[in-house]
Amino acid sequence: MSRSRRFTQLAPAATLLALLLPSATPAQSLRGSRASIDRMYEQAVAEGFSFFETPASVRRQVAAGRLVKLEPDSTFVVHKVGYPYVRPATRTFVERLALQYREACGEALVVTSAVRPATRQPANAADRSVHPTGMAVDLRKPTNTECRRWLRDVLLDLEGAGVIEATEEFAPPHFHVAVFPTEYGRYAAAREREEHRVEVAARSAQASSTYVVRAGDTLWAIAQMHDTTVDALKRENDLGGETIRPGQQLRIPGGG
Repeated sequence: MSRSRRFTQLAPAATLLALLLPSATPAQSLRGSRASIDRMYEQAVAEGFSFFETPASVRRQVAAGRLVKLEPDSTFVVHKVGYPYVRPATRTFVERLALQYREACGEALVVTSAVRPATRQPANAADRSVHPTGMAVDLRKPTNTECRRWLRDVLLDLEGAGVIEATEEFAPPHFHVAVFPTEYGRYAAAREREEHRVEVAARSAQASSTYVVRAGDTLWAIAQMHDTTVDALKRENDLGGETIRPGQQLRIPGGG
């Protein structure tokens, strides 16, 4: 299934977010802690992930298909990332989040880190960092206050759902996100089923909002039948006058 088909937008950002995300869990926090680091590490171990030591080991995993490349598009960019590869579930997370972020904020999400071989970790990296496994990404913190709040809230919701572990960092400002592959895979599949259900419902509503003109019909009668106005029917169907003919299909404003 193509990305464009898989992530078709069916509602404004706020509505879509309500469809795709569970309600926030007040107890959740993006403050870093040793417990948070341990949860990420334990998930990596439970998944049987290797911690790649060198660039060569990363390249071997890419060749084997265990790591996949982040392919930037209009919804996200990859900024100065030496190894733009992640686990498949993490790429799905980035793609879905970036599309929703673009819808909400009108700008691209910025990924600043992906897999990092253990020998290429920065000096301040946690001793149990999961970056060497490819399950984590770093996302630049938006400068726009509303966008930053939006991203923070979404990450909190996903963390509350138990599918990621996220930490808000300040030097440099970014969000560190570890994606739990098994849990996130189930979550994304459920969301895609819901998206499909909504899309089918929208198509059904669209199909039911047309009317086939019958002999003797007038725009006034059709408008009365569908609780709308003649002017609204003319605008919806680009009609210059009120002449209609049997068999003609008319779109009903607002779904009738």
